[in-house]
Amino acid sequence: MANSGEEKLKLYSYWRSSCAHRVRIALSLKGLEYEYIPVNLLKGEQSDPDFKKINPMGTVPALVDGGVVISDSLAIIMYLDEKYPEPPLLPRDLHKRAVNFQAASIVLSGIQPHQNLGVIKFIEEKINSEEKTAWVTNAITKGFTALEKLLVSCAGKHATGDEVYLADLFLAPQIYGAINRFQINLEPYPTLATCYESYKDLPAFQNAAPEKQPDAPASTS
Repeated sequence: MANSGEEKLKLYSYWRSSCAHRVRIALSLKGLEYEYIPVNLLKGEQSDPDFKKINPMGTVPALVDGGVVISDSLAIIMYLDEKYPEPPLLPRDLHKRAVNFQAASIVLSGIQPHQNLGVIKFIEEKINSEEKTAWVTNAITKGFTALEKLLVSCAGKHATGDEVYLADLFLAPQIYGAINRFQINLEPYPTLATCYESYKDLPAFQNAAPEKQPDAPASTS
């Protein structure tokens, strides 16, 4: 393991969180051992004062590496990539690096926040369940349309070629959630569908899957 001899990393996670999911993929790709500490978002454990000391925002994931605490998924992934550079999560080619960051940004700022538990709960309370579903579906389809156009000319086996990079870490959880939580059809997005199928052959992605996590309900495994 890459962190042999060092204090084991600690990951505060929730099994269904797509933000935590992408960090789990990074840890798995890097071959890093870590302690999984579940934070049940449905029970409000993210608002516990002890957890707020770790992440004042009250969100997952949060990574503890000795005296270092990081509580944003992209920041965690970049930290891990610099500390444990193999395998690299960004290509050397400048254009492909930019595409990876752009794909990650579309998910990070254009899709995921709209399906955040707190946001959709607020919408459901203020309006109704049907409008909540329409809100989430619109955000996902808009983002997927942009991702499809962005990646169609540079995808190979995976999002930006035949190697796994940052974009794949963001795509896999987002597509998983779109299919399993919101019943989004991937037929209009053949490039994304091909990428998603490729992840099923990668142990690092499968080991990080929500249903494989220790806090996942038994019915999902």
